[in-house]
Amino acid sequence: MTLALYGHPFSSYTWKALVALYANGTPFEFREIDPSVPKYESFTGKAHPSGQFPVLADGDAVVVETSAIIEHLAVHHPGPAPLIPADPAKAAVARMIDRVFDQYVMGNMQRVIAAYFVDKDDPAAGGMRDEPFAPEIAAGKAGLRRAYAWLERWLSENALPPHVSLVTCAAAPSLFYADWIEPIPGDCPRLAALRTELLALPEVVRCVEDARPYRPFFPFGAPDRD
Repeated sequence: MTLALYGHPFSSYTWKALVALYANGTPFEFREIDPSVPKYESFTGKAHPSGQFPVLADGDAVVVETSAIIEHLAVHHPGPAPLIPADPAKAAVARMIDRVFDQYVMGNMQRVIAAYFVDKDDPAAGGMRDEPFAPEIAAGKAGLRRAYAWLERWLSENALPPHVSLVTCAAAPSLFYADWIEPIPGDCPRLAALRTELLALPEVVRCVEDARPYRPFFPFGAPDRD
């Protein structure tokens, strides 16, 4: 076995890579990060320019950033899941929507979470704030509402690639966690339906169940659902 994914079961970005691996039945070893090891002394801390995970090790190749990990898997470990559309024009659209989910759904969700930590870049080092930083929470939630509205409009005019694609991998964890922080509103029925659809996929169900024991650590407070 040459593939190893370094990450954490509760991490949204780790999910993004795991969904791709599970969808194609790709053999790999999951190496859970050790929170007792200082961030920049760990393998991921040294491999990634800002110490983030997940990180994929494929023999001598080390791949950082989840979109790049999925691109790497599509090229070097292809399987039945159409991770990247074969048509270049459709692939460009998939990459665009991947960035929307990562930057404006996942990013704003994480902005809210970061408001609870003393050091948003290394939460374990600084611990929790006595009170979360309210302006960041408000800004993150407002950003989520804007992203939801944009995606609802886009979904009304366009079709997503078939599952499991790069878009699936980005959308599933971002919508899962973002809806805990700022519920998808009633005027975004297509987006809410997409979240329900994604959470029914076997690859995503596996991630949800593996992460369930860690819900008490969700700083915003994990809701009693999903």
